[in-house]
Amino acid sequence: MSSSSVRVTNYPAIKNAPLVGLAEGSSAFNNIHLAALVITVPYILKSFIPIVKYGGFKTYLLLLVLTGVPTTVAYWTAISTFGPRKNEKVQLPGKDIEEYITIKDVELKKRYSGKEKINMQVFHDAYFEGKIDFNGDVLDILEQRHDWAKFNFTPEFFKYVFTVLIPDVISHSRAQDEDQVRDHYDRGDDFYSWFLGPRMIYTSGIVLNPDIEESLETLQDNKLAVVCSKLGLKSTDRLLDIGCGWGTLVAYAAKNYGCDATGVTLAKKQTQFGNDRIAKNGVPADRARILCCDYREIPAGTKYTKIVSLEMAEHVGIRRYSTFLSQIYDLLEDDGTFVLQVAGFHPHWQFEDLIWGLFMNKYVFPGADASCALGWVINKLEAAGFEIKNVDTLGVHYSATIYRWYKNWVSNKDKVIVAYGERWYRVWVFFLAYSTIISRHGGCSVFQITMHKNLNAFHRIEGVPNHASIHVKLDKEPSLIE
Repeated sequence: MSSSSVRVTNYPAIKNAPLVGLAEGSSAFNNIHLAALVITVPYILKSFIPIVKYGGFKTYLLLLVLTGVPTTVAYWTAISTFGPRKNEKVQLPGKDIEEYITIKDVELKKRYSGKEKINMQVFHDAYFEGKIDFNGDVLDILEQRHDWAKFNFTPEFFKYVFTVLIPDVISHSRAQDEDQVRDHYDRGDDFYSWFLGPRMIYTSGIVLNPDIEESLETLQDNKLAVVCSKLGLKSTDRLLDIGCGWGTLVAYAAKNYGCDATGVTLAKKQTQFGNDRIAKNGVPADRARILCCDYREIPAGTKYTKIVSLEMAEHVGIRRYSTFLSQIYDLLEDDGTFVLQVAGFHPHWQFEDLIWGLFMNKYVFPGADASCALGWVINKLEAAGFEIKNVDTLGVHYSATIYRWYKNWVSNKDKVIVAYGERWYRVWVFFLAYSTIISRHGGCSVFQITMHKNLNAFHRIEGVPNHASIHVKLDKEPSLIE
């Protein structure tokens, strides 16, 4: 099929993909095939290996245990290497790898040249170490990645999964969460200001007009206004922001709505910054405050009329997700509102998405393993006793936000390198560039969910005025059907 069958767009609001950037990768995977292999391989081995061929069912089960993981690894490796692209609507240019990247490492240069594509995980590890450079703007070259990179699983991929990711998923202790969060968020306020800008908000903003390039500050102001509107904030409210970051939403809500606002973060520097910001905005300390504590340490005696958590739940972990939601349910008044914004993968992933996700877990957000599909999150929320009022998918809004972070980071390159070294600059420029792409094409998205307790006595009719998604602005007055 001709590449002209794929439409490209050019909106000022976001960084738009070139044609090659719209190419589909491989998502070839079949649970039935994998299960058949896991079951069949030990049977075949039992039939041919002299030592065990005379054994019974217990021998088969032992072989099943011994071969299950190696068979699974072999299947994932093979299918990620040889699986076909979802479609061939976009024809790749087929340029030599040297047109996109410069490989300075001698051994890597022997392995990858001409039409031989480099594995993305091998590439980014080498790039962080200064062994490879982009031939131009990082984001522009990554847009062409399907022409020079491949997305098969490597031994390093599986090593990290089995030795780091899975143990983290199982554990998620308070000490682990504290170490990971503080190592990340206490790096330095200057580090984050060089891409987040003056708002210091590390979550997706919201685009209200795709036909103009709204500033980063405007996108974040849009988000603050939307969240407070969905919460229906009033001066009589008691607001709790779990995972409040640098406290911008807490200060905004207290200043503009007069509510009593509390933010919670594990990061010490965020706590200090947030409390300073509250004071600078003229909000009394008895009306708003940032607490430095684990979410599990939030006092159970206080009830809140409004609770918000923006992109913090990913750090809670899959194992503790239900307990976390039950805690929020108990903290929320029976007539209260809860807004949850959470990043997650779409269930129809491509292998590229999984490699990117593992990069994020290893280099950017260790311990953030609960970035799950929307359906999984909704099931957890409903099981905890919440009724869903509204869901908005903000993936493309996140792309617009991260693109502005990327431009800020690149513009502050010299400052970053002087203060933190070139490796930190490289890791973050890759992270921001690739995240601009992933959130735009849907590999990973972010969901903003509004809900309340599913109780008979909840007055649902009172939520109609701020049920934003049903209030449609019509382009023209419709003609009635007679």
